[in-house]
Amino acid sequence: MVTEDEGILIARSRSGDWEAFAGLIRMHQRMIHSLAYRMSGSAADAEDLAQETFIRAYRALDSYRGGAKFSSWLYRIALNLCLRWRRLEIRRGAADREWARAGARDTAPDARSERVQEALLMLPPKQRAAVVLTVFDGMSHSEAATMLGCPEATLSWRLFAARQRLASLLSGHESIP
Repeated sequence: MVTEDEGILIARSRSGDWEAFAGLIRMHQRMIHSLAYRMSGSAADAEDLAQETFIRAYRALDSYRGGAKFSSWLYRIALNLCLRWRRLEIRRGAADREWARAGARDTAPDARSERVQEALLMLPPKQRAAVVLTVFDGMSHSEAATMLGCPEATLSWRLFAARQRLASLLSGHESIP
């Protein structure tokens, strides 16, 4: 499941080789940052979440057994962090939507992308994760369900509900604040 180069970098990282771990970061940084951005809607929060993902991965490197792809293991750490982050944001009531929109505008290439990102941020976190994994990251339903730790039928239901809500938001039947 792990490429030869990845396997060497993992083994060297486990021995405390920071350069080897930096190589793993370079291999997976774009994927992790993309997930964090799609889940948080903020470039700044995405940076923090991606950095925290790699810190946690380094600390837990010995728990990686090689039964799944390293990228899947890393993705799972990032996804759990993003879901936890969202729950804490909601609990604190400090989710500042204007700031998140400003971050999305800075990185979105056009108005349609910005509107899609704003609508995506209005979905419940688990529905948003299902959309991000399947639509933006191109995972199959089976892969995404494994990543989210739910049955494939649950993932399909989340996608159905998310698509319904996104269609309503993007067609103007429901307003985006």
